[in-house]
Amino acid sequence: MMHWYALYTKPRNEKKVTEALQKLGITAYCPLVTRIKQWSDRRKKVIEPLLPSYVFVQLEEQNRKEVFQVNGVVQYVFWLGKPAIIKDYEIEALQSQLSHPDPVLEVAMTAWQPNTAVEIPEGPFKGMEAIVQNISPTKVKLLLQSLNLYVTIERQAGV
Repeated sequence: MMHWYALYTKPRNEKKVTEALQKLGITAYCPLVTRIKQWSDRRKKVIEPLLPSYVFVQLEEQNRKEVFQVNGVVQYVFWLGKPAIIKDYEIEALQSQLSHPDPVLEVAMTAWQPNTAVEIPEGPFKGMEAIVQNISPTKVKLLLQSLNLYVTIERQAGV
């Protein structure tokens, strides 16, 4: 049976790793977003990974070692001592949300409290369960348990 797994890569190697895995015939997915970067002399749109140092692969469990043929792959992301299996609907949700031009989390987070479990209702992580870590006036830090990953989401004005 084919499962999705999360791979941890060397920093700034996500795109190269994804391309190399695909050349090997492995289904690989690196969620990308367009951001505007500000330098002292200019602003520029750049395409960068949504989850730095993470690439998702779909393969049979017995073929998991094949990914280590690719330079830049560090290890699988582990959860409870085993490689983390990412649910199909989580990958589909990421792909769906990122296919919209500007994915934005516009959700009333006023009811969210630190150390509580929430289901993310909008944005690139729609449908994923997370634990609220910190809440500030402009940002919310969440732990995505299925990926064992912390993400920081900027809050929209008024939410």
